[in-house]
Amino acid sequence: MEQFLSNLTSINDAVNSFAWGWFGLILLLGTGLICTCITKAFQITHLPHWWRKTIGSVFSKDAHKKNEVGAVSQFQALCTALAATIGTGNIAGVAAAICVGGPGAVFWMWMAAFLGMMTNYSENILGIYYRRRNAENEWSGGAMYYLEDGLGSYKGMKKVGKVLAIIFAVFAVLASFGIGNMGQINKITLNIESAFFSSVSAPEFLGVSVVNWVIGIVLMVIGGFIILGGLKRIAAFAEKVVPFMALVYVIGALIIVFVHISSLGAIFAAIFKFAWGVKAVEGAAAGIVIKEVIKAGCKRGVFSNEAGLGSSVMVHSNSTVKEPVKQGLWGIFEVFADTIVVCTMTAIVVLSSGAIDLVTGITAEGTNDATLVAQSFGNVFGKPGEWFIAVAVLLFAFTTVMGWSHYGSKSVEYLAGVKGAKIYRVIFVIMMISGAVMKSSLAWDISDTFNGLMMIPNLIGVLSLTPLVIKLTNNYVARKIKGDTSVEPMLSYDSAIQAEHAKFVKETGED
Repeated sequence: MEQFLSNLTSINDAVNSFAWGWFGLILLLGTGLICTCITKAFQITHLPHWWRKTIGSVFSKDAHKKNEVGAVSQFQALCTALAATIGTGNIAGVAAAICVGGPGAVFWMWMAAFLGMMTNYSENILGIYYRRRNAENEWSGGAMYYLEDGLGSYKGMKKVGKVLAIIFAVFAVLASFGIGNMGQINKITLNIESAFFSSVSAPEFLGVSVVNWVIGIVLMVIGGFIILGGLKRIAAFAEKVVPFMALVYVIGALIIVFVHISSLGAIFAAIFKFAWGVKAVEGAAAGIVIKEVIKAGCKRGVFSNEAGLGSSVMVHSNSTVKEPVKQGLWGIFEVFADTIVVCTMTAIVVLSSGAIDLVTGITAEGTNDATLVAQSFGNVFGKPGEWFIAVAVLLFAFTTVMGWSHYGSKSVEYLAGVKGAKIYRVIFVIMMISGAVMKSSLAWDISDTFNGLMMIPNLIGVLSLTPLVIKLTNNYVARKIKGDTSVEPMLSYDSAIQAEHAKFVKETGED
């Protein structure tokens, strides 16, 4: 058995190095760069527009309309997507990136997010354009559909598009059980146990502490109530919890920033100074070379905002919006909120903790990246600060589970239909308790690999459809920004949906 696990670990490490190595990162950043160029740096040139249409419209009625069968409001779609992306990667993931790559990893995290804004934008407009109704009259969209109907529409590419769509869906399902379920539940359990039950000597059941079992059962019951209620219930939960948890976390981080306000200049100086590597100093370990800094920052950035994985497309496609680009604007904001705001706050907290030398960029010996953020909050707020992070991890990770349950459900629906998706949800809920009691890290490593493998077929699809991204963007800019009323809207690949939506937009003036 040990030999089998050893071989499996070696195989997984090799595949993981391919998916998350230079090939995967170049493909990811290259796609983001191309999407930025073909849209003429939309995230900058039209910043006032997308800001006004997203967070600027959060109190408008349009953003919260949810009276369409099988759809959720634009704001609910954003919150559900953020529920899946704002997770443990925003806390422990950022700390790990800095400990591995030094302060400069934050710079590359920003760069990945900047390019990722337009990758996410492109994914989402393709998701809306190629979506369709399922057997229950609910919208279904995602990378599998624009691979099959988009890439597959090119001459001689029908089978290729279908195969890549299936591969994407399979990897998404597998990733949903690991990174999107058991891995998150495991983090919740460890943090709660450490913060609240570290001094408790609890009995064991089947070799696992009863505390773990109780936490797992409670999370499974709550999760089951939400997940088995379908997307509407998940979206309603996310709409209430995500803005609250993100705001409270940012406020807590800002307090720490103000406490260490005198160090802020040195923190940002270190981020830019060490973006090109950390040289070795006398008595310290070998320096961190540029490739390690870039990989640490970019990889953790992608883990955080998921731009390029094609995952959040599956919930954005359920929006009531008729205009593909309008939902794409929410995709830009999603990456901005997740990485530029939340991850940056965590980075400042970590770099102000004293665990990272801002002069040399070297991490202090004995630093544990898994608990570094909790310790940083504890340094300012005392023990309640550590409790706060435990609760933050609980909310961040639990909402991630809710979001990924929808991603997995939609992937199974593509592979096995609506009935298959219902069976999947039940299995997904039952598997939650496994995360609370499992100890092996191999399962998480394999799930990490599946997560990365999702990215490859998705980005192939996005790259192959860049001509359509250009057309959709130019069409929207001409009509909505330049005010050219003579241009007909491009809303769907399906002529029936196109006619239906075009009529609605024309009659109501809404999009």
